[in-house]
Amino acid sequence: MSTTTGPRVQRFSGAIAGVGSTSGVRVVVGAWHTSPLGAFADAMVATAGGRRLLLAPSRAVAEFVASTYTFDEVRVEPFAADGWRVRSDSLELTLDVGGRTALGTALRLVPRGLAGSPAFSTLTDPVARLLLRGVRTRGSAGHGRREYYGALDHHAVVRARGSLDGVDLGDLAPVDPEPGFGFSSTPVRPSVTRVVSTVVLPA
Repeated sequence: MSTTTGPRVQRFSGAIAGVGSTSGVRVVVGAWHTSPLGAFADAMVATAGGRRLLLAPSRAVAEFVASTYTFDEVRVEPFAADGWRVRSDSLELTLDVGGRTALGTALRLVPRGLAGSPAFSTLTDPVARLLLRGVRTRGSAGHGRREYYGALDHHAVVRARGSLDGVDLGDLAPVDPEPGFGFSSTPVRPSVTRVVSTVVLPA
């Protein structure tokens, strides 16, 4: 898949995992196989107190993501993701992914080229907002950039374990409250969503 469809349009293809924990920490991991920045993984973390952290593997990734979403702190540090086993200086997280959900089954019926298009994301946005609390498929985090999420598949996360800054996260829990990184959240139910994300930069 091409990563650039125009001078102002950036496309990222990969998967997003969103989980909560009994400690109150919520984590969104992005594993991007194809992007204008190459293949990379990063994490957005919301602490129990509501502080929003970005953990990025490079300055270029940090600058792009922090210009698209909202954070209280940005940390650039070595970041490795082997499947859904994530390791960085700040975060250790291992996710066990379960079966495809009913939503995932429905998403796979939509042709990939259509599902990943901004036009289709615009059409599905009202449905996503109605069925999945906090989820949007188009919008802006307020930095002059517009983003479109094209969901291709969806699996449940059945177990999570790890630590943030050396403190145990506890057991798996819903992603609640919504972390507040941007215009959209992951589903409340811990899950992995395969997506194409299209970011439109300001003129």
